[in-house]
Amino acid sequence: METFNVPTREEVSESNQAIFDNLKKAVGFVPNLYAAMAHSETALGNYLQFQQGKTSLSNKEKEAVNLAVSQGNGCVYCQSAHTAIGKMNGFTDEQILELRAGNASFSDKLDALVKLASEVNNNRGRVSDSTLENFYNAGYTKGNLVDVIIAVGDKVVMNYLHNLTQIPVDFPMAQELDAVEA
Repeated sequence: METFNVPTREEVSESNQAIFDNLKKAVGFVPNLYAAMAHSETALGNYLQFQQGKTSLSNKEKEAVNLAVSQGNGCVYCQSAHTAIGKMNGFTDEQILELRAGNASFSDKLDALVKLASEVNNNRGRVSDSTLENFYNAGYTKGNLVDVIIAVGDKVVMNYLHNLTQIPVDFPMAQELDAVEA
């Protein structure tokens, strides 16, 4: 099987080079998974526009969804990236591990959110009545539900891309959840 390389700036189109330059200014580097998308003329730009769209979810809520979905899909790259981003958004190491496991004992509202996101992801959009009722009882709305589905979809794209390509992880490696639960 041919390995999937991470293209350099010089190996991508002019439009993707401009995106690389913007990412480097904003983040300090071009994450490998974003760079891998630049094999396509349009995917990176389309994805970033999708990812950066407005949402009713806070940054912390988005990271909670990202962590739970990435764990559910077994994406080491995204687990690692969102562990780092989760810390930047104020989560502790213990909270991040709990979110990845689909729980949040430290917040009833986040607990309802990650349980819903995990079920949506693991059951292809199907959730139990009690999970949905708990989500609404935690203060979320139908609009929030739609935004959670969008957030799950966003993360599934990246999880699947990494799971298929296995490009190198360029974030500090996330702790294995199994090692913590044992």
